[in-house]
Amino acid sequence: MISLDELLQMNKDERAEYLYEKAEKLGKRLNPEYEEFIKLNPEYTYYYAKDIIKGRWKEAEPHIIKDPKWACNYAEDIIKDRWLEAESYIIKDAHWATYYAINVIKQRWPEVEPIMLRDDNSKMLYWYAYYIIKDRWREAEEYIKKDPEYAYWYARDIIKSRWKEAEEIIKKDPYYAYEYVVEVLKKEWKYAVKHMGYPNYWRVEKI
Repeated sequence: MISLDELLQMNKDERAEYLYEKAEKLGKRLNPEYEEFIKLNPEYTYYYAKDIIKGRWKEAEPHIIKDPKWACNYAEDIIKDRWLEAESYIIKDAHWATYYAINVIKQRWPEVEPIMLRDDNSKMLYWYAYYIIKDRWREAEEYIKKDPEYAYWYARDIIKSRWKEAEEIIKKDPYYAYEYVVEVLKKEWKYAVKHMGYPNYWRVEKI
């Protein structure tokens, strides 16, 4: 272990990383004065609880609770249940709130849905519809269809048939246009060229 003076010359993130790695090598908890430094970094607080303490680290929870990413991971991997006290922080980040709903709550989280819609992230909206709602999410479709990739996945996995309203967007991406024709419409590419105005040269790009 380096001296306290040397530790203090590091920034807080370097200190937390160094001390976590030291504890990992030793295979045991460090003295409380060193743990205080780890608590200042949410990432290494999570890893220290998971890998060293192997359970909840109650004294450190006020430090990790305000970081949506690490609070989600802490709830999923350490608490293994909802962390109600952290939800008011998690819900502020649409990405991690969606992750939390899918991996921790494992059911609809009505309070986060308006935030997700405002965030306008096609990928996260598709994931939520696919993993949680398991059906069409009509309120989200105008946002999902903005992205050719996730419009394709939504049509294939959720609607499970043609999604006419999204086709003009899907057409803009050669790869997903081809996949849409073959996997969703179940047609030969020549059908899309002849009847839907898809450029024929796209098939060459795909191959």
